[in-house]
Amino acid sequence: MRRRIAALLIALLATQVGALVNPAYACGCGAMVPDRQSRIGVDRETSVVHWDGRTEQIVMRFTVRGDAHRAAWIMPVPGRATVELGDGQVFGELSRLTRPERRTRSYFWPRDGDWPFSSGAGDTAGAAPPGSADSGVGVVGREQLGDFDVARLTATDPDALKDWLEANGFELPDRLTAEVTPYVDQKWEYVAVRLAPRQQGRPLRGDLDPLKIRFESPVLVYPMRLSRMAKTPQSLGLYVLAEHRMEPSSAIGGSAPEVTFAGKITPRGGPLAELTGGGPAFLTAIDQRFPEPGRIDADHELRAAARDTPYRRVVHRDELLTVGDGVPVWLLTVSAALVAAASALVVLRRRRRPAAA
Repeated sequence: MRRRIAALLIALLATQVGALVNPAYACGCGAMVPDRQSRIGVDRETSVVHWDGRTEQIVMRFTVRGDAHRAAWIMPVPGRATVELGDGQVFGELSRLTRPERRTRSYFWPRDGDWPFSSGAGDTAGAAPPGSADSGVGVVGREQLGDFDVARLTATDPDALKDWLEANGFELPDRLTAEVTPYVDQKWEYVAVRLAPRQQGRPLRGDLDPLKIRFESPVLVYPMRLSRMAKTPQSLGLYVLAEHRMEPSSAIGGSAPEVTFAGKITPRGGPLAELTGGGPAFLTAIDQRFPEPGRIDADHELRAAARDTPYRRVVHRDELLTVGDGVPVWLLTVSAALVAAASALVVLRRRRRPAAA
């Protein structure tokens, strides 16, 4: 029995060590891999998408973990893109606008943690050479934006695209050729990004600087199909700014998308107003999880919902119904009932006594 237990522990340890050594391809809109002998994982991707019916703008931010000092990812886009650094303050502003409403609900009977079921302590919570059309790859532009080396590319051959990326320091998964073939067939273009902190020796960890990508598109699309190369479960948060309430046309292989906020907003200055052009917009906040990224089978296409129904999550805080200085109502009610019952019993007994001779 001891040998079996020891063997099981060794097997579990080997599994955990393997998970640390193997790189985790992870990115909500593409495929991110680190430099060799390093590991990286994207815990969450949060993006703000603004679409006016013709032009789409995406401000995206990754939250990563691991010890990699360099990494790369690629994002397909349906048209010619421009790329610049985004303003991270837009995420804080949207988080405040979409925070849930908090309400208090009272309950009558005591629960676990209430007297007399507890001690009264209460509950606790808690610049490489440009490519050419002859090579199958065209370089639209290449810029250094903060910690990002950004290349904007066209490609008519998926193998040539992978070769160009590898020759120019963009180390990406071996499966990339097969996965980008549908985009090459549709004549999409690509934004390839290398992340290399300007501060030498600093690993890629926490919230990375956001990037802002702009392109023309007759439909609101959020590229997701390359995420099928991810090795770990993915989490995506989308803030969608458009004329109407928007919804994904399908779950594309993930859990059912959850709307956490819907409502019309009018930004008053700041990066959010800059993104919307200073006018009002309908904001839809969507959360979605991908427990098995390999099941992702398409890009997200979002469409206008049937109605612009507003929605805000409500978080309830339950507390025992009390009066005065915190006296439970149930205790007063039970006490009153006991007193009434005792009084009725006394009266009943008096009525039954025989009259004195």
